[in-house]
Amino acid sequence: MARPADSELVAELVHDLLMEFFSDQCQSFPIAKMKKASAQLLTPGSGFWSFLAMKNDEIVGVINLNECSAIYAGGKFGEITELYVKPDFRSQYIGGKLIAHALEFSKGKAWGVLEVGAPDVPRCQRTVNFYLQNGFSEVGPRLEKDV
Repeated sequence: MARPADSELVAELVHDLLMEFFSDQCQSFPIAKMKKASAQLLTPGSGFWSFLAMKNDEIVGVINLNECSAIYAGGKFGEITELYVKPDFRSQYIGGKLIAHALEFSKGKAWGVLEVGAPDVPRCQRTVNFYLQNGFSEVGPRLEKDV
């Protein structure tokens, strides 16, 4: 599990993820803001957890989880907010191992459900296929509005 001391690394990995998806909107994701948020979220009791994947002593991926609550989910549940594996390490089962770890963590938290927002298809069909191959079911996308 990532510690507060890992906050800059976690923010950098998430920034890389966002740049891959939204390179034309890079000004929307200032790294300084992301490092500050990461430092705040990686404090105990925040309801946020981050797990790092390593290969050959190198950090190669991250999965971030939030604890949420909803009636439809039967109470508390987990949400994958970010999952990223560096491009050179994809198709090496690292993402699947991060998912497996998140599922084990979810069981320990007694979450009945682990959710992830569905990216747009067909542009991100590979991502959707990854989650389907790891046991997720399609239940529809989510939308958001700034408040």
